[in-house]
Amino acid sequence: MRFTSSSFVTLFVCALLAAAHAPSRLSSEELAIRDLASSKCARHVGEMQRRRIEKRAKELMKRDGTSTVTVTTESPYYPEIQNETCILTPDVTTGPYIWPKSQTLRQDMTEDQPGIPLILDIGVIDINTCEPMQNVLVDIWHCNATGSYSSFTKRDPNIPFEELLAMLNLTIGPGLDLHTDNTTFLRGMWPTDEEGMMEMKTIVPGFYVQRAIHVHVQVHQDWVLQSNGTVLTDTTSSTGQVFLGEELSEYLMSLEPYSSHTEIERTTNDVDDIYQGEARNGWFPELAVVPIDGEDYANGIVGYITVGVNATS
Repeated sequence: MRFTSSSFVTLFVCALLAAAHAPSRLSSEELAIRDLASSKCARHVGEMQRRRIEKRAKELMKRDGTSTVTVTTESPYYPEIQNETCILTPDVTTGPYIWPKSQTLRQDMTEDQPGIPLILDIGVIDINTCEPMQNVLVDIWHCNATGSYSSFTKRDPNIPFEELLAMLNLTIGPGLDLHTDNTTFLRGMWPTDEEGMMEMKTIVPGFYVQRAIHVHVQVHQDWVLQSNGTVLTDTTSSTGQVFLGEELSEYLMSLEPYSSHTEIERTTNDVDDIYQGEARNGWFPELAVVPIDGEDYANGIVGYITVGVNATS
């Protein structure tokens, strides 16, 4: 089974927003800077994508019968170079389910979570120079197939966020802490290589109340691996969210284990506040995806995106 998207454009830009899940506004000056950067770097992004396609041409990935994916052989996923990019704006909030103490340095963050395999293929460029950014740490987290985040497993994903805060007698603000445990599933981080690229194995996220299917992404410029195995970060250059296309989401959510999440209706991209905040003026915050086996997305997907970072912000 294959899906096509009439929304694909040769270049897309994401202004990643999220104050607990409420969209913020960029100034006209910020919008102009990001539009200029995306146009200036279009050729460089295309070249980065070409290198990624060539690399993957040697490593066709296939499903091994579990929720993980192993690398084996042959042809590229795309018949031609894709040139989509997503510019993440600096200094935005991360949503309530970030928990740095659970973020783990690894390239497979699946753990024991059931779901359709997802390989995130992420490139990072500096929008000032249009050059790949080497050895920057890409930090990723998202919910499981039924809407729960690790470290927050005792929080009901079907309760609206405002109601949850009221039940706990809490308000949004600095120091808000909703974590309940030390689980780490579906949280991972890995540095980019000399070509500014990294891969992360995970599963397709499910959904929770008031939110479309999405993946959180941060990019850290300065980081060190400490002797105890934890990661210390300094400069966070970008924070944002990326999404799946609506037609693909509808198909994947009809399959187990996602279809067992029947307590609430899935929020679609067209009514998700953050998606709508990003999908303006031709911006397009969706992963470019292909099926792992070249046939059916139900057997796993690869999601491509190139992240543009303002390295001097």
